[in-house]
Amino acid sequence: MSNINYTNLLTWLKDKEVDRPNAADKGTLSGHAAGEPFEKLVYHHLKELFPNNVYKQYEFLNDLYRRNPASITIKDRQLLFDSPVALFLLSRGDTATRDWDLQNVFEEKQNDTADILFHKDGYFELIDVKTRNMSKSAQAPNIISAYKVAQMCAIILDNEDFDTVSINYIEVDWNPSGDKLICAQAHYGDLFKATPSKLYINWAAAMQIQFHVSELDQTYSGTLQEWAKAYLKMFVASAEHRCKIMYTKYVEPFKKYVVE
Repeated sequence: MSNINYTNLLTWLKDKEVDRPNAADKGTLSGHAAGEPFEKLVYHHLKELFPNNVYKQYEFLNDLYRRNPASITIKDRQLLFDSPVALFLLSRGDTATRDWDLQNVFEEKQNDTADILFHKDGYFELIDVKTRNMSKSAQAPNIISAYKVAQMCAIILDNEDFDTVSINYIEVDWNPSGDKLICAQAHYGDLFKATPSKLYINWAAAMQIQFHVSELDQTYSGTLQEWAKAYLKMFVASAEHRCKIMYTKYVEPFKKYVVE
């Protein structure tokens, strides 16, 4: 159902270069610092292709509220979303939603669910751009909160909201070259095509799902309803296992000292 040809996008990205963010001091590049210029590159390219459909997440919310000036309460603004899943993933908190006005518009937040949003005919295509420095080895990055995905799955099942949202990832593999970063290869992954039981949750890293997009399993062929159920089965089992570990390590050795 995607409106974007990701194969063409990956081909376009290959060999593209961006300015090194800290070229003056040749300092170490953090993941976010390196990722931002490539994220902007992808955003501007898609914006040129789809000027009326591509947004930053905060831009979409600002545009939505501007176009509906009569909707001023939290509930009114929530009702502007036809999709409960999109409402959960994209909206800001109650206080921020209530306080929004033309003199107090939203700005970009690093913890927004999507780097880029494609919206058309009630369908929300969320795109997150990840980058990978191929000159160094690194563990898989934090992708998305496992708890947030569990909450999303419950909303999907409770509301039978099975065809309004997709969550997509682009990985840009880059190499440094002087004051430039050059894309050596790009990869695409669809979260809902990843077999839930193969996803890794790092409970010690804020419950983040971690993976390299280039290594993400894409063999799942079930429906979104089936994916949501399979994910929750995996999440609950993983959480229960984590609880047992926590109890064994942090409760049992000390419980005898606090029991009267």
